[in-house]
Amino acid sequence: MRFDTIIAGGNIVDGTGGREPFVADIGIQADRIAAIGDLEKAETSNRISVAGQVVCPGFVDVHVHSEISLLGGRDQFAAVRQGVTTHLAAPDGFGWAPLPPVQARELWHYTRFAYGDAELPLDWQTPDAYLSIFDGCIPANLYPQVPHCAVRIGAMGWDPRPATSDELKAMERTTREWLEAGACCLCLGLDYQPSANADLHELVYLSKVAASYDAIYAAHIRYRILGRKQAWEETIEIAQRAEIPVHISHERVDDEAAAVLERVDREQIDLTFESYLYPAGMTHLAMLLPMEYQTGAPDEMLAELEAPEVREKSLVELREALRDGSQIVGYNRSGRFIGMTLAEAAESEGKSCEEFAFDFICEEAAIETFVMPWATPPEENERILNQTANHPRMMIASDGVYNIPHPHPRSYGCFVQYLGKFVRERQLVSLKEAIYKMSGFPAERFRLHDRGRIRQGLAADIVVFDPNTVADRSTWFDPVQSPVGVNWVFVNGVSVVEEGNVTGQLPGKVLRQQR
Repeated sequence: MRFDTIIAGGNIVDGTGGREPFVADIGIQADRIAAIGDLEKAETSNRISVAGQVVCPGFVDVHVHSEISLLGGRDQFAAVRQGVTTHLAAPDGFGWAPLPPVQARELWHYTRFAYGDAELPLDWQTPDAYLSIFDGCIPANLYPQVPHCAVRIGAMGWDPRPATSDELKAMERTTREWLEAGACCLCLGLDYQPSANADLHELVYLSKVAASYDAIYAAHIRYRILGRKQAWEETIEIAQRAEIPVHISHERVDDEAAAVLERVDREQIDLTFESYLYPAGMTHLAMLLPMEYQTGAPDEMLAELEAPEVREKSLVELREALRDGSQIVGYNRSGRFIGMTLAEAAESEGKSCEEFAFDFICEEAAIETFVMPWATPPEENERILNQTANHPRMMIASDGVYNIPHPHPRSYGCFVQYLGKFVRERQLVSLKEAIYKMSGFPAERFRLHDRGRIRQGLAADIVVFDPNTVADRSTWFDPVQSPVGVNWVFVNGVSVVEEGNVTGQLPGKVLRQQR
């Protein structure tokens, strides 16, 4: 038998989480795994010897702001260098289709903090029209979700109120349009506009639509509006009332979450969550404003911030949220203060941290992004990260933000950090379980039936890495650093990384849930 490529002698970790690693060869034909076993006598023009290295399924990142960066720019290959072969689109419910151009431009303005500078047509009238821009142009696969922000704007604009029955019907039609186009999930950012304005009735209504397509519900939950415990409980209520599996974005297992997770186990709630395992997030400063001042289209929000009483009330909340000003400037419209802490930038302007932050939001038209350290002490952070790393309901996802001057280190290091720090160094999770949390588990959860495992007949999305050297190099103040130890990456049978170097190939596809 002849193969296009044979990956020979590797230590295969198959992505199921159950089977122990085993030594075998993998034969690839076209975009599929055609054989697994002893292929020493098989014919091929491309035999790659990987003895001593781990061979595993490509990683699936279920929460990452990467869809635009996959089309080009500095970070086009940043995630694939870590072994990420499939990205889910529309994290936090962000998306720009199908919308009229004016509304799409407003939403692009609002979401630019997570996507940087890019020129986009912003005139996609159907989900398929939007998804078509990725065909033949991306190094990894893209898997759509229903972008609730766009769904809501299309039905009722930016209005901060519950939807009417007619507006819910309009949202249902757009949600079905996305699900018919192969979306795997109803995705929301419930601290972001306009999704923050959706009431529980709307969330349950749309979740029932998603459930009828065997899709799931995934959300950045209402931390700012409800508080964390109540936000978890709202998610559980959605799961029960809509009879839908639910997934919570970028979480961690501290004492508060552990108590809720005990209830989840006790009541057998179908709930999962993801973590990037760094003690800091990344978002825009505008999220720290009082919620009543975040509503409306960007121009409307910025106009309201001009009122003196709005400034005074906002300074109180910003002072509490910013603490010591250790946040790091990652991106803004003018390019000022990149890589500095907020405290350093404020001092250079002769302002307090809260004064600087409020003025900066206004001056940058709310197009700004900051690394946001956790408020807990370093030793507590490590305890939380350690108990998160091996929780059975947790999978790995980066929440990466790309094509900005100073990204969060998770963008370049999330997946390899897990392998280097939590598997090899701290030995908190076995290699087979870690690979499952990055491949088989997310693929199962998000209905990606032909990815996430090494098995004959499945897609040839494959990663080869050295378990002794794999590691991240990205740091808080020097984040644009590619990892080490990831030596080969195949996407749909085509090598996009060879011996640690990017090949420039673009074999990624738009994947669609098969129903």
